[in-house]
Amino acid sequence: MKRLTKATLRTAINLIFFTAIGTAILAFTYSVTHERIAQSENTAKLKLINEVVPTALYDNDLINDTIKLPATAQLGTEQASIAYRGRLHGQPSVVVLEAIAPDGYSGKISMIVAINYAGAITGVRVVTHKETPGLGDYIDIAKSAWIKLFDGASHERVRESGWKVKKDGGQFDYMAGATITPRAVIKAVHKALQYFEENRDKLFIETDNEPEQKGEHHETSGN
Repeated sequence: MKRLTKATLRTAINLIFFTAIGTAILAFTYSVTHERIAQSENTAKLKLINEVVPTALYDNDLINDTIKLPATAQLGTEQASIAYRGRLHGQPSVVVLEAIAPDGYSGKISMIVAINYAGAITGVRVVTHKETPGLGDYIDIAKSAWIKLFDGASHERVRESGWKVKKDGGQFDYMAGATITPRAVIKAVHKALQYFEENRDKLFIETDNEPEQKGEHHETSGN
């Protein structure tokens, strides 16, 4: 009986030991890969920012002039996000917002939307997506120019009812047989533009009327 008890205890201890080791390995692996994935996404995001914001629009350190935004339904974000602000001769000129289309065909579509101070979109780029290869490729600037349809779009050029694919009575083209993806992207971009218009001054808020310090983050409330 004692031998059975000892064997059982030894087995239990071994299980606990290996479980602890396995958990530690999984936690370490997640920590390492999570940071690398996040860093890779940030690098891609910064590269795309340079594509959607013309250098003529700003003379500040746009990458480090940022404001932290709380999660908001209008931007589709469930966590805090960062807005990058461009200024020209000390005046607000352009902002880059992070937006998410939650209703893509295969899941969330993460993108950045650049909007100048007058309310016109200077560019949109998809950062990550899980859309079906082939059907979803055309939202990727590396494979299609479709995303450039947003360049210059504003509420002055595109009426409220026009922010849809042409099939739904809107003004945006789409690829035959694939409407879910463009619908999701168009809706998300439109909401980001609305968010900008409602929070324009808050997005460019300064501290004590002094220029933003490089690397300093400020927060604004969401709607």
